[in-house]
Amino acid sequence: MNDIKISDMLNMQKDLYELHKDTWSPLEAKYGRNFILWMMEEIGECISIIKKKGDLAIIEDENVRKAFCEEMSDVLMYFNDTLLRYGITADEISSSYIDKHKKNMKRNYVKEYKSKYEDR
Repeated sequence: MNDIKISDMLNMQKDLYELHKDTWSPLEAKYGRNFILWMMEEIGECISIIKKKGDLAIIEDENVRKAFCEEMSDVLMYFNDTLLRYGITADEISSSYIDKHKKNMKRNYVKEYKSKYEDR
C-alpha cells in the first residue's frame, strides 16, 4: 500500500518543476494565485465526474474511480505547487492542519451555522 507524506509530495513536485523549469513559472509567490486557480479548475473536473457519473459510480465503477482519483491527484499537485510558491514547508502545513483539526473537534457546527443563517 502506498501512503505518501506531504514532504514526499512537495519533493515530487520539485522534481517535476526541475524537469520543466525552463517553460514553467518560477517558484515565486507572485505565481501562487495561478496555481490556486488551476487547482480550482481541477476541482471542477472532479465535480464534473460526480455530476456526469454519479457518486456510486466513483465507488463501484473501476474506470470512473480511476478517473476521479486522477483528478483528485491533480488537485493535490496544484495544492503542493501553491505551497512551494509561497515557501510553505511540510512541517508548517502539517502543524497548521493538526491545529485546525483540534479547533474543529471543539466546534459546535450546528450552533454556528444556525446563528450564521439566522442573521440573514
